[in-house]
Amino acid sequence: MKVVIVGGVAGGATAAARIRRLDEHAEIVIFERSGYISYANCGLPYYIGGVIEDPEDLTLQTPESFFQRFRVNVKVSHEVLAIHPEKKAVSVKNLATGETFQESYDQLLLSPGAHPVRPNLPGVESPLLFTLRTVEDTFRIKEFIRANSPSSAVMVGGGFIGLEMAENLRELGLDVTIVQRPKQLMNPFDRDMAAFIHAETRRHGVELALGRSVEGFVEKDGGIDVLLKEKAPIHTDMVVLAIGVRPESSLARDAGLELGSKGGIWVNDRMETSAPHIYAVGDAVQVKHSVTGENTQIALAGPANRQGRIAADNICGGDSHYIGSQGSSVIKVFDLTAAATGVNETHARQSGLDVDTVILSPMSHAGYYPGGKLMTIKVVFEKGTYRLLGAQIVGYEGVDKRIDVLATAIHARLKATQLKDLDLAYAPPYSSAKDPVNMAGFMIDNLAQGTLKQWHLSDLESLPRDGSVTRLDTRTRGEYQSGHIEGFLNVPVDELRERLDELEKSKPVYVMCQSGLRSYIACRILEGNGFQAYNFSGGFRFYEAVTRDKALAETASACGMEKQP
Repeated sequence: MKVVIVGGVAGGATAAARIRRLDEHAEIVIFERSGYISYANCGLPYYIGGVIEDPEDLTLQTPESFFQRFRVNVKVSHEVLAIHPEKKAVSVKNLATGETFQESYDQLLLSPGAHPVRPNLPGVESPLLFTLRTVEDTFRIKEFIRANSPSSAVMVGGGFIGLEMAENLRELGLDVTIVQRPKQLMNPFDRDMAAFIHAETRRHGVELALGRSVEGFVEKDGGIDVLLKEKAPIHTDMVVLAIGVRPESSLARDAGLELGSKGGIWVNDRMETSAPHIYAVGDAVQVKHSVTGENTQIALAGPANRQGRIAADNICGGDSHYIGSQGSSVIKVFDLTAAATGVNETHARQSGLDVDTVILSPMSHAGYYPGGKLMTIKVVFEKGTYRLLGAQIVGYEGVDKRIDVLATAIHARLKATQLKDLDLAYAPPYSSAKDPVNMAGFMIDNLAQGTLKQWHLSDLESLPRDGSVTRLDTRTRGEYQSGHIEGFLNVPVDELRERLDELEKSKPVYVMCQSGLRSYIACRILEGNGFQAYNFSGGFRFYEAVTRDKALAETASACGMEKQP
């Protein structure tokens, strides 16, 4: 059996190694357009910032090492120009010599990846404008910085690459601005949770120009102007385009293979395309979202590796299936860690799901053990069924551990209420006896049992102001005086039982505290004494972070540029 693989890196290289492990005698050929067969895409920004010092650390395998171990014939700097399904062959160009030739196959695996979006805007071909996708891109940016010592940079786009590049360029001492059309960074997160990411980037000196449309680029005064719609241009020394990627599906399209609604290569759950003997994996393929069942494109290394393994199994006569992508991700944002899995509240509602959420702010480990830090967790679930749909976490320690537990729970189709039953490891330096994931489960179970009723930040504006409801802040007097929501009566939770006569039982009570815990206790006191009480999800800390972020965004929109607080 002869297997030809188009593209290396995560999907293609993984598939080649798996095929060899399953079939010692298969002939395996990889054609890779770049000069590198297997490299650490996710580490590229950290090489630019100097965190990773040796460029050889970026290359996980070379053609020589791959052949030595797996006897796979790797041809880098070779571009596949066309697929001929009827002949079971591909046309290939040697980019070093210009030679073109045909290579036959018994089985073909497409792993061409995706390419950075370069919008058709004036000035987009400027040498001061960069994208980051390959090792060659990385070296180009690194060399530009070394040779020109730029003092400023603009990131166009606030996703993974935009944020990681912003952090690493700030660490090099550059003034950095992130510009993008959406009004928040990091689309996997809801706007309220993104507020914490915004605050962290501002705290480290990154300027945010959100909700801005880029209309072009003009080289000027030794640098480049980023032209914005209805706003003054931003002058900078360099620009990095990081507005997303598009699947490299042109080869498949030109060969008559079916494409999906998102422009990626259509595959079934065996990673087979619409043409016999042709498989496809990685960023180029359309997949099913495992939570919503929708067609989607998810450009992440984990899914690409798993798909490569599945395709290899099936090429070698097995019967492996890909159940879909969940979109689990994590990112370092300066000192902050932000992670998400499944779908966020916004996406869930857009998909027509009837959802609810809980928001909590637990410590990363036992409060009595030194060094614990707060994290904020948002769990999304379906009303009525309590199907677990997604989660987002921002914090400083233990975020990755909790998001992986929640990702596993979603994969296992656990109900959100079952999070309370998980038997998770505990020692004071690492967690609490009631792990944050358990705590989310307790809260959701309380909702399911009717022990807890809650209200959300989105409900605040619609709360009656005619005196028909009571608004209650159960924090200490000092906390209340340092900041509170207008119209909320302050009765500390430990004084509540003695002051119940100050409240009218005929009025529903909307309760809040700093994080949601004391206000929950207050709700139980009130309910036990004949009141109808609702607990504020997230607490005043959450309210303050979201409203401060909103105020800064509105000020920036009015003034033209967001300044540091």
